[in-house]
Amino acid sequence: MVLSKFADKLPILPVLKPCRKDQSHTYYEVKMTEFKQSLHSELNDTTVWGYEGSYPGPTIEVESGEKVFVKWINNLPEKHLLPIDYTVHGAHLDVPEVRTVVHVHGASVEPESDGYPEAWFTKGFKQVGPYYTKKVYRYDNYMRACTLWYHDHALGITRLNVYAGLAGFYIIRDQHERSLNLPCGKYEIPLIIQDKSFNKDGSLYYPKQPEKPVPELETSVVPEFIGDTILVNGKVWPYLEVEPRKYRFRLLNASNTRFYRLKLDSGQLLYQIGTDGGLMEYPIGVQEIMLAPAERADVIIDFTNLEGKNIIMTNDAPAPFPGGDPPDPDTVGTVMQFRVTLPLSSIDTSVIPSYLGPLPKLRERSASKIRYLTLDDITDQYGREFMLLDNKRWDDPITEAPKLGSTEIWYLINLTNDSHPIHIHLVDFQILDRRPFDVERFKKERVIHYTGPSIPPEPQERGWKDTVRANPNQVTRMIMKFGPYKGLYVWHCHILEHEDYEMMRPFVVI
Repeated sequence: MVLSKFADKLPILPVLKPCRKDQSHTYYEVKMTEFKQSLHSELNDTTVWGYEGSYPGPTIEVESGEKVFVKWINNLPEKHLLPIDYTVHGAHLDVPEVRTVVHVHGASVEPESDGYPEAWFTKGFKQVGPYYTKKVYRYDNYMRACTLWYHDHALGITRLNVYAGLAGFYIIRDQHERSLNLPCGKYEIPLIIQDKSFNKDGSLYYPKQPEKPVPELETSVVPEFIGDTILVNGKVWPYLEVEPRKYRFRLLNASNTRFYRLKLDSGQLLYQIGTDGGLMEYPIGVQEIMLAPAERADVIIDFTNLEGKNIIMTNDAPAPFPGGDPPDPDTVGTVMQFRVTLPLSSIDTSVIPSYLGPLPKLRERSASKIRYLTLDDITDQYGREFMLLDNKRWDDPITEAPKLGSTEIWYLINLTNDSHPIHIHLVDFQILDRRPFDVERFKKERVIHYTGPSIPPEPQERGWKDTVRANPNQVTRMIMKFGPYKGLYVWHCHILEHEDYEMMRPFVVI
């Protein structure tokens, strides 16, 4: 079944209105439900899950420093939309099949409101996980302007809940960003990019078994999920009509496993102005943008003087990354189309500033602790390969306990063949460098022997980050300061199939 490209308009995601708002705080209620939605005009409507009756969920927009309270409400059916593997940690038969907990990815929040994977709850809060503490989450938003996103984080079924549709944007704004005169209003468009596969009847396809099936299990977790269509804002290969002027796009890779290397087939530059954690110091003009799952990039595309042109955003990242197959240019090598067909409604006075603001660097000598942490792959009793952080499972005792206010450097030593997007809750970090090393020698001697010079972060990563690509055969170093909250958080690989099957660990700020 081959769907036509650029048959449907790009949906513009609605901004959620609060239930109440006054000087001191803002209050939202957000319901999760199951419903049908058209994901492509040639497909039957697809049953999906979403927030407030939409997939992706509506965008939540807040001011820096605004106190926001959100009651996340699970109104989902008791039966899951997708196949569950009960051998996965947290998903055994002793817990309800459908359970949810929401994490605002990249937010610095108190632990009780962070969406801890075992703080899940069911419909009507009838059953709750062992770490559940409250119905209404509190977000203080002590952060600068940045592009965050919210998604489900329930232990053992995150990959299924997010794939079913539980994801949306959470955007923090501030005065400084407004003063820069960037494209705004209808010229600022968040884009959430995901891959999916469909059954003939239009329903979501998610594999019940890996390529080498496990005969003892009816349903088995798969090592990764690679879809055969690309959706932007919940539509397969959409088009967007634009005016011949500058537009700001907030790009988010919300796929389970797939990496994207995005380019414009016109050969023009993308002007990147921000990373996961907000604005960079200077904008950069780049031919391509690499996004691992959960990474964001804030870009400006200039359509001036391109009247009548159609420009396609393409993707050429192999899947799985980096050792998989290159994408078929006719299908997953295509993301969406821009049509410069709208008349200019007013003179474009927005700018791409030459300087966006200061970005203080964390100094290596300020670090009070260095941690060496391996990324490992091993085999389980069914012969399935699965991934670990520092060779430990989710339920093993906590080994990372940074002190409140302290600065640490983490060395991620990748002993696997995959690139892993590693996400650390609570903090933003800066990437120091990556350096090739001898993996086989490390496995024998447990000593790092570098095989080449250190590689500085790519220009597009030089800003505040909350997710970093840890590449195979490399040691990736990042530096971060822990705070302003203490308590229990997690760090994990953001390939959701890895995260769900043991590649996640708790840490505690003391």
